[in-house]
Amino acid sequence: MRVLQPNINKRSIIRWKVYFDRSRMYIGYIQFFLIGIVFLKSFKDNPWGEWIFNYAIISIPIAFLLFVILSLVLGYFDSKLGLREEEQRNLSRSNPVMMEMLDQLKELNKKIELLESEKIIKPPYNII
Repeated sequence: MRVLQPNINKRSIIRWKVYFDRSRMYIGYIQFFLIGIVFLKSFKDNPWGEWIFNYAIISIPIAFLLFVILSLVLGYFDSKLGLREEEQRNLSRSNPVMMEMLDQLKELNKKIELLESEKIIKPPYNII
């Protein structure tokens, strides 16, 4: 008796995982917006909340605009402090393809230095 095996390969699993991760990011945006609504509704029984909901046509767009501005400022400081670059550097160390490319670059640099030392190649040369 032959057991039926699904025809699933590694590439299709990875592709579906990428789709799932992308959709999870957008769901996170929706969740964050809903949490903001719940946060605003938690103010309903105090004076600030009464003002927010009495003048919702003004206060909700202002709150949204403040959220966007604060998000941009946070993203700006994240970029200026170099947190994203360091995160990508650490992620690339765990990526075998990237590590292979870096090893090949190191090997090429060693060969160039060897050729320069043997005076086979005369600098300057243009390597980008």
